[in-house]
Amino acid sequence: MAAEPKEKTIISESPILLGTTAGLKFATGDEFHHALRRRIDQYFADTGQLRRDCPRMYLKTAIVLCWLASSYLLLLFCAGTWWLAIPLTVSLGLAMAAVGFNIQHDGGHQAYSAHPWTNGLMARTLDLLGGSSYFWARKHNALHHGSANVTGHDDDIDIGIFGRLSPHQPRLGFHRFQHYYLWALYGFLPLKWQLYDDFHAWVAGRVGGRPFARPKGWDLAMFLGGKAAFFTLALFVPMLMHPVWAVLLLYVTASFVQGTALSIVFQLAHCVEEASFPMPEEETGRMETGWAVHQIETTVDFARENPLLSWFIGGLNYQIACVCPSS
Repeated sequence: MAAEPKEKTIISESPILLGTTAGLKFATGDEFHHALRRRIDQYFADTGQLRRDCPRMYLKTAIVLCWLASSYLLLLFCAGTWWLAIPLTVSLGLAMAAVGFNIQHDGGHQAYSAHPWTNGLMARTLDLLGGSSYFWARKHNALHHGSANVTGHDDDIDIGIFGRLSPHQPRLGFHRFQHYYLWALYGFLPLKWQLYDDFHAWVAGRVGGRPFARPKGWDLAMFLGGKAAFFTLALFVPMLMHPVWAVLLLYVTASFVQGTALSIVFQLAHCVEEASFPMPEEETGRMETGWAVHQIETTVDFARENPLLSWFIGGLNYQIACVCPSS
């Protein structure tokens, strides 16, 4: 995974291909998208299932949040030895990732509930994990889903010189070893969000190299309040009860576990050989396909037969699959 991608096309130095312009233009008349929507509507009409506000999802949310809280409290009050602290720290890191997979992600996509305030509440669980739901919505929903796997547009596949995740990115000699060293870098992703990325985006007014309105009013209060709450729970309170070095070590360890879990799941969906890395036409900046077809071509399923993994990652291994009635 994340091995250096094979060459597929000649790299162009066009500023359009490098993503220095605004959003992409997809082909119009996306009949596939319309047909898919009709089939989805028919499925829910035939089965009577709820699209959102599912009781099982609320139950799962309670289970995941209890997992998170119990891991934290046991680590804070009961972990007096390393052989208790380490497994509890790993459990905490995995629970934080589970919140992101199952609660925050669905809320951020407005898919958790039919009520906007409920979606907003679930999305803001990211703020309690040290991230920013405000900047995530702009980075993930706009830049990633608006231009999945398009080099220069999708910020999720741009990790600078540290790795080459697209065949259209410059190739450096040490990238031949990235399938070894990227595992370590993946773990530091939450620390990068918590300590640098969100604050940089706030000060610069840019996300993924593109300008966005800085948070104001309630959004700003949630951004700063979330950061304050996270660092209070993650560092200040534990340091009142445990040595500073131990708190810092376990903070980094939990963040590393969380970052590794998050990165692996999202890389498996996009940064594999089965996924396409299309580019817009150099002359027009227009993509060859419609937006929905583009999503299918740039995304893959994985481990669909693993129910435990599917539960843990909130079905994110089912990226493009749908179960259709036989004709």
